[in-house]
Amino acid sequence: MAVGRAERAFEAKGLKLTQLRRKVLGEIASSHHAVGAYDILESLAVKGDRLAPISVYRAIDALLAAGVVHRLESRNAFFACHATHADAGRQIILACETCGLVAEIDGGAIFQALNEAAATAHFQPARGVVEMTGLCRHCQSKHPAPERPR
Repeated sequence: MAVGRAERAFEAKGLKLTQLRRKVLGEIASSHHAVGAYDILESLAVKGDRLAPISVYRAIDALLAAGVVHRLESRNAFFACHATHADAGRQIILACETCGLVAEIDGGAIFQALNEAAATAHFQPARGVVEMTGLCRHCQSKHPAPERPR
């Protein structure tokens, strides 16, 4: 599914989905966690593809430009996008502090409020990413939050 979506995204933007970009996307999409470029390099090397780091970074840049992967800014890691964005470059990312799971949620109303606040300050936003860390459902059941004093 990720490759088919990537093919359509690359075609729509006039970009080419090369074999290397497919492989890098495959490594990123095979996990529900954000993965770093060097993790991708190591995984590809195990499979017999010895590459220079710059090659992987260029492939990641193309995947980012096509909108099929996102960067988890706080960790300098990447994860596959499984959503269709009406407003590209405006994601709300949830990242589990315990297991590293990442997910996206719709943040239309939140970004509308941010855009209005920015306009009041005579600022025109170009890109926005909101990262929220905490515990996913699975980790919450293993590590319940402490009770708050009343």
